[in-house]
Amino acid sequence: MKKTGLLNNEDGFFKFAFITALIAFAIYAGLQFGMPQYRYSTLKTDAAEFARISVDIEKTKAQIAERAVELKVPITEKDIEVAREGNLVKVRASWSETVDILGMYQKKMDFKLDIKE
Repeated sequence: MKKTGLLNNEDGFFKFAFITALIAFAIYAGLQFGMPQYRYSTLKTDAAEFARISVDIEKTKAQIAERAVELKVPITEKDIEVAREGNLVKVRASWSETVDILGMYQKKMDFKLDIKE
């Protein structure tokens, strides 16, 4: 008589456990790589908006630095350059983040803001 069911079937249980672990690892790795990209994209969008409505250069710089702290981006107000050239406001900043996957794989990701609004 053949055993059926997930836990009683030896091949089925190991296949299920392996596929579940593989999916969990893929989600974990995706989140580890996706969050720095999300923070970069969000900060870039917000910095462009701050530059677009900018009146005071120092206030714009402070707003961008505050938003970077909220997003946990590793830059300070000193790392952000804001300059006005005619009607354009230029914002520049750069930083690096290291993604660590279970201590076995590290990848350094470099980000650069270069906005002209």
